[in-house]
Amino acid sequence: MPEHQPTFDEQIGAQAARKLKARTNAPPSVGFGLGMMGIIGWSVAVPALLGIALGIWLDRNHPSSHSWTIALLFAGLALGCLNAWHWVTQEEEDMQDGEEGKHE
Repeated sequence: MPEHQPTFDEQIGAQAARKLKARTNAPPSVGFGLGMMGIIGWSVAVPALLGIALGIWLDRNHPSSHSWTIALLFAGLALGCLNAWHWVTQEEEDMQDGEEGKHE
């Protein structure tokens, strides 16, 4: 008995399925990594800069024995680090969910 020769439609469907599988299973690109570094960098830098700006304003308008600039710089850095940790944790969970989906 001769083997079943796939029809043209079946061949195209199989090729499309292979391409789709290759796209979904592709490792993250270099651009993706650079983008994540940028997001993490800005998520730390922006709160720190806002803390500095607010601290400078408070030091000029409401002088006190301690420096608001330094205190709010550290508060901004702490907030930024927590924000970056959130981004990294979320991305790691998304990647793990993607890995689990590949093996099903």
